Amino acid sequence: MDAAQQEATARARELQRSWYGEPLGALFRRLIDDLGLNQARLAAVLGLSAPMLSQLMSGQRAKIGNPAVVQRVQALQELAVQVADGSVSAAEATDRMDEIKKSQGGSVLTGTGQTTTGSGAPTVRRVVREIQSLLRSVAAAGDIIDAADSLAPAHPELAEFLRVYGAGRTAEAVAHYESHQN
Repeated sequence: MDAAQQEATARARELQRSWYGEPLGALFRRLIDDLGLNQARLAAVLGLSAPMLSQLMSGQRAKIGNPAVVQRVQALQELAVQVADGSVSAAEATDRMDEIKKSQGGSVLTGTGQTTTGSGAPTVRRVVREIQSLLRSVAAAGDIIDAADSLAPAHPELAEFLRVYGAGRTAEAVAHYESHQN
C-alpha cells in the first residue's frame, strides 16, 4: 500500500470513528467474536455483500450508505450486549439475528423499533443512535460542524444539537438527550 492509500485509509477510519464511534473494522470484529459469526454470516445479517463488508472493515470505504444497514448494526450491538450479560442465550441470539436480517430498519421514533424498555418505550441509546444515523446519512461530520458553525450566532441551541448528534460520540449525545428531557 502506498502513502496515498495509507492516508486515504486513515482518513476513512477517522470518519468512521466520528460517524459510528469507532472504526468499523473494530466494531465488526467485536460483533463477529461476541456473536460467534464469520464475515460471510455478518454480511448476510447486515444485508451487505461480503466485498462491501471487507471494504468497510479495511477502511477502503468509510460510510455505510443504507440507513437500514446502520440500524441492523445497532441491533446487533445491542444483541451482543444481551448475549454477554446472559439475558439472551446463543440459540435465542441466532433467532434474533434472523429477525434482524429480515428487518427493514424500522424507526424507533415512530414506534416500530425492535429494542424497547420493559414499558415498551425505545431505549434512550437507540433513539440517540437513530438521530445520529439520520443526520450522518445526510451529511459528513465535517459538513455538519460547518453547518453548526453557521447557525451558532443566531441559533446556538440548534448548533449544539448538530454538533452533539451529528459529529459527537454516542455517550455525549445520550447525556445531551437525557439533560433535555422534561
